[in-house]
Amino acid sequence: MNESRGVLPAPVEDLLDVALVAELTVISETGRPVTYPLIPLYDGQHIFMTSAVLFSRKLRHIKANPKVAVALTDPVGVPAEPFARATIQGDATVIEDDLHAGWETLLPLWRAKEPVIDSFVKKRFGIPLFFERSIIQIRPRRVLYWEGGATATAPQVFELAELG
Repeated sequence: MNESRGVLPAPVEDLLDVALVAELTVISETGRPVTYPLIPLYDGQHIFMTSAVLFSRKLRHIKANPKVAVALTDPVGVPAEPFARATIQGDATVIEDDLHAGWETLLPLWRAKEPVIDSFVKKRFGIPLFFERSIIQIRPRRVLYWEGGATATAPQVFELAELG
């Protein structure tokens, strides 16, 4: 296990580093949880995800209620050694200042996790609606962590300090 380099506990940062898929849960307008699989990107302070803007309910849900959870639970989508599970609760902000190119600020993080993104970027004019993207920025507030992925036991709980 590495030493923490950011606001999250080191073992959770390790999971985020290898996670190809996380489950983003938002609250719908009827108060029900709705979960979306997305690629999590972590910069040491925030978790970022992107979403195409076309018909995006998740963006509408976040704008109406910014309380979200990011779960790292699937051993295929989170190929960590040793395996563990975590849920990160936080507050999300939708960043849509520049839908056409604003998400490109995340390319270094995205490329480090999924180098194939470069082949998609090269084809961006062939699939333009995919690249009209909002950024979802999540400020972590609380973490639940299950060492070994054993959710039958109580998780370690980490209350995070306020970020400046």
